[in-house]
Order: sequence, then C-alpha cells, then structure tokens
Amino acid sequence: MSVPTAAPPGQPKKAATAAWIGSALEYYDFFIYGSAAALIFPKVFFDEADPATATLLSLATFGVAYAARPVGALFLGHFGDRLGRKKIMVFTLILMGVSTFLIGCLPTRAQVGTLAPVLLVLCRVLQGVSAAGEQASANSMTLEHAPPHRRGFFTSFTLSGTQGGQLLATLVFIPVAALPEDQLLSWGWRVPFWMSIAVAAVGYVIRRKLEETPAFEAQQATGEVVKLPLVMLLREHWADVLRVIGGALIASVSTVFTVWALAYATSDAVGMDRSSMLWVGALANLVALGAIPAWATLSDRIGRRPVYLIGAVGSAVAMYGYLWAISTGSYPLILVLGIVAFGVVYSAANGVWPSFYGEMFSTRVRLSGMAIGTQIGFAVAGFAVTFAAQIAGPDGDDWSSVALFTAALCVPPVIAALSARETAGIPTEQLGGRGAREVPQPETVTA
Repeated sequence: MSVPTAAPPGQPKKAATAAWIGSALEYYDFFIYGSAAALIFPKVFFDEADPATATLLSLATFGVAYAARPVGALFLGHFGDRLGRKKIMVFTLILMGVSTFLIGCLPTRAQVGTLAPVLLVLCRVLQGVSAAGEQASANSMTLEHAPPHRRGFFTSFTLSGTQGGQLLATLVFIPVAALPEDQLLSWGWRVPFWMSIAVAAVGYVIRRKLEETPAFEAQQATGEVVKLPLVMLLREHWADVLRVIGGALIASVSTVFTVWALAYATSDAVGMDRSSMLWVGALANLVALGAIPAWATLSDRIGRRPVYLIGAVGSAVAMYGYLWAISTGSYPLILVLGIVAFGVVYSAANGVWPSFYGEMFSTRVRLSGMAIGTQIGFAVAGFAVTFAAQIAGPDGDDWSSVALFTAALCVPPVIAALSARETAGIPTEQLGGRGAREVPQPETVTA
C-alpha cells in the first residue's frame, strides 16, 4: 500500500483549474460536433432527398465516437496508470484539437460523394479516442491532489469544465446558426471547428505546467506501479467496473437533451427556431456551472450516494417534463423546464460521479477503472440518440416514448449507486481497499 502523501500547497487548486480549463476546451470540440450533427451535417454530408434518413445517419456519426471510446479507454487507461496522469491529459487535448480542426476542412458530399461521410466518421473516431482518456485522467489528477474531505468539490471541476465547454460550443453556434442558409452550409459551419487549433494550443500551455500527483509519484518511488493494470483491475475491482458502467448510462440524459431534443424541437413537427433552442442549452449549462460544484460540496458533507441518487431519479422525471414542454411549442415553458432538468437536476449526478467513481478504485488502477467503466457506459449513451430517433417514429414526434426510454436508462445508475459503498470519508491512500474505514472530518480543511 502506498504511504500517505500530501499535495504541495496550492496544487489542488492548480489541478482543479487545469482540469476545468482543459475539459472545457476539450468538450468545446466534442459538443460542437453534436450541434452540427443535429443542424448541419444531414444537409452537408448525407442525402438531402431523404431528410429523415439523413438525420438518422448524422446522429449515428455522433454515436460513433462513443463506440470508439471503450477501445481508447483500454489504451489510455493502461498508459495513464503506467506513465502518469499528466502525459495522458496533454495527449488527449492535442488529439482532440487536431481531429476537430480536420472536420472543418472536410469536403462535402456534393464535392466527393460518399467519401465525405467516411472521412467524417474517421475524424469522429479520433475525437472518441481522445475523449476516452480526458475525463478519467483529469478526474484522477484532481482527486489525488485534493484534500481528503474536499475530493467531491475539487473533482467536480472536471465536469463543470465539461459544461463550460458545452456552453462555449453553444454560444459559438448561435451566430453561426443565424447565418443565411447558403452561407451556413457553405462555410459558416466550419468556423467553430477551425477554432479548435487555438483551443488546443491554450490547453497545452496550461496542462504541461501541472505537476504529477503525489499518490502516483509515491507509487513510482516504491515500485508499486503495476505492469498490467487491466489484469489487476478485473481481478480485484470487477464489481466496481460494472457499477461504473451502469452509472455511466446517466450520460444518456445529456446526449438526449443536447442532440435529440434539439433536432426534435427544430423539426417540422415543432418548428422552433434554431437560435432560440441553442439559447436553452446555453442557459442550462450556465446554471450547471454553479450547480455542479454546489452538489459536489453537498456530497462532501452527506455522502456521494444520496446526491447521486437525487440526480439519477430526478433526471428520469425532469426529462419527461422537458420533452413534453417541447411538444407544446411554448418557448417559456421549454426554457424553464430545460434549465431545471439539465442545469439543476442532472447536475446532481453529473457533479458527483467524478469523485464517486474514482473513489471506488486504488491509485494503481484508478485511471483504467474510470476510463474503461465510464466509456463503456458512455458508448451506450452516445447511441441513445440514434435509438431515440428510431423510437420517435417515422415523423420523429413520439416524444413520450423517447422520454420513457431515457427514464429506463436512468435505472442502472440507481442500482449502481444503491449497491456501492459510501467513500466520501475514506482517506485517499485507503481508497479501493475493502477494509477502508471513514475517518472523522476535520473542522477546517484548506486547499
């Protein structure tokens, strides 16, 4: 077992800041694809003669990255537990920036025919491999730098950064979506993708200055770094991996909200304005920036499980209300219920899972356990959009069936949380051990 270690003064804040900014920049790239897949790509990369099929295929390319994530998790998880968290954080950021920039340079279907969607899918796979290691490495970095009784708060910065990236992506797409149709489809949609090079450069400068975690350095010093983390993970933590897979299905709420609901609201069945619906996502993400650390701080006080359950159970109900609001065509109702569902309720689970999942594993396999478990679950969540498009029927307006489908995907996260141990008060060096016990919480904890 590793000896107890402490982060240098101020390092927890630096790690949290690097995780926030890096995740925001990384997921800016990832989510501009989601907006484009719903609004642009059916007309640019697929056959416009069959709009329903074009939309379905476009949304399927959104899910392709999620299918690539488990493969990327095996690779990046192994090297993250062998070589350190920092190296993976830098690598994933560069890969995401380059692959996203290349999407903005792709020829359209009108220019090169079926080669266009093939190239799109290849770039999307690279995005998926990058995302596979991003959150797991950033979560491991912040968790291992954080004070024991503030792990929930500090690790939540990764997810609030993700929401910040989604907010930035939405804000960038609002003026783009408002362009005249010919400009939008010819060059306008490319601009957000080209901006990813600047995104990658800024993120690289921030992350390369970050120190490796004391927990991982202690393992290196004592020779405890395992040669095959995956073998140890499956031998000692297989049940926790299954819990994380089940818990990660909660991401279906995000993909349905971000992609399918946007496509449904702007379809002929409802007829909402593109820019107006993008503002719903922007404001919901703005609220989430405050809600995520607030829920995470609460989990440091009362535990991970109760807060996570609030998010999982509440999301099943709140998403039904949001999709119903879209079906009414009432924009004020859509705006309010969208903010409640995604900005507040979903943030409870979203803000807690980085610490909840990470605390299930020891330092030797933490990055592998989080990467593999979350990415398998996220793969299902990614294709939830495609399934939702099929469930919605030929006219794409059966919102109630999509709402029930989303609620069903919230059941495994509830089961995972109920079967997991509470880990909020366990010392960091004892995490992942079956005999770990909670220690009394100090009156004050400084970063």
